[in-house]
Amino acid sequence: MPDVQPDADDGVPERSSASLLDGEADEPSQSRRFQQRFFPDATPAQWNDWRWQVRHRIRDLAELDRIVPLTDDERGVIEQIGGRLPVGITPYYASIMDLEDPADPVRVTLVPQGAELLRGPGEADDPLGEDHDSVVPGLVHRYPDRVLFLVTNFCAVYCRYCTRARLVGHTGEFHFNVAQYKQAIDYIAAHPEIRDVLISGGDPLTMDDRRLEGLLSALRAIPHVEFLRIGTKVPVVLPQRITPELCAMLKRYHPLWMSIHFMHPNEITPEVSVALNRLADAGVPMGSQTVLLKGTNDNVPTMKKLMHGLLRNRVRPYYIYQCDPISGSAHLRTSVSKGLEIIQGLRGHTTGYAVPAYVIDGPGGGGKIQLLPDAVVGRDGDDLLLRNFEGGIYRYPDPQQP
Repeated sequence: MPDVQPDADDGVPERSSASLLDGEADEPSQSRRFQQRFFPDATPAQWNDWRWQVRHRIRDLAELDRIVPLTDDERGVIEQIGGRLPVGITPYYASIMDLEDPADPVRVTLVPQGAELLRGPGEADDPLGEDHDSVVPGLVHRYPDRVLFLVTNFCAVYCRYCTRARLVGHTGEFHFNVAQYKQAIDYIAAHPEIRDVLISGGDPLTMDDRRLEGLLSALRAIPHVEFLRIGTKVPVVLPQRITPELCAMLKRYHPLWMSIHFMHPNEITPEVSVALNRLADAGVPMGSQTVLLKGTNDNVPTMKKLMHGLLRNRVRPYYIYQCDPISGSAHLRTSVSKGLEIIQGLRGHTTGYAVPAYVIDGPGGGGKIQLLPDAVVGRDGDDLLLRNFEGGIYRYPDPQQP
């Protein structure tokens, strides 16, 4: 497995790989109009090539300034960001922003704000204690039967609330090397209690097909590993990566699941729908993971629209995460009561398939803790008193056991 940067010119020819929308619409998509305005020299084949998208990410103040009318606050923090989490936005993902609106949900999560430089009470660089539970470099073994395998520190975009900002901010962008992979795979092979491996990072889908297949093949060769998962945001921010070739490769490693990081209904564009349907047609079951963010998705209508859009594209809403207390994230975090309010507004008001679990990842390594609205009101003799989605109280016979 050669160590190849995903944004390097590695000799693989650029190609559209069944361009996502070209020729399928009467007029250019929103992303193509953006391309024609800001990247006029790019051909349709280049725009639809994931490697071109990664190489042309918006990375610095000059490039952001060319595209986004920055506020004084945004400009100031970008100039001060230093060794913190870098800026990184694919041209495609930038195309779905409202460039004139500083409160645009995509912009808020990608363009740094001054509040990011402030460290609030209870915040930490590694709030989940992943480093403490790392048994070998890049492998976190917290739960009895499963491990988190961090295979890269590279992402196509950098979310400002990233739990692993410490890895990218302090070390720069790189892939782990083959020796680190071998240590992790040897550990998994030596522990028969591990039946489930979540491949994450960074983002594993920024790796080329050959390298990703090498990892999947090595894990599939371990007899007690029953379940492989890939954690990714690539189908949302870089749908060009979901090529027919990638899907054909993934299909060889069933059962293989994919956990995809969605944040807002605006992300479900025609291009993303094509990518998701390619994965679903290849037999890859998909679940969504959504971080609850202040002023972005912290209301019932927005969340309901997102969950319905996911179901239409064969993605099962899985988790809403309370935003981790990563350093500099207070301006993005909501109260826990807001998350419970959203779950209350979904349960019973739409199909159960559209209601994800609301969880807090326990700081310090506590793992995922599910939170639910209080449906049990109390008892009256042998009856349990329950509150339904409309606020009505109902009795359920539940005699106390001797």
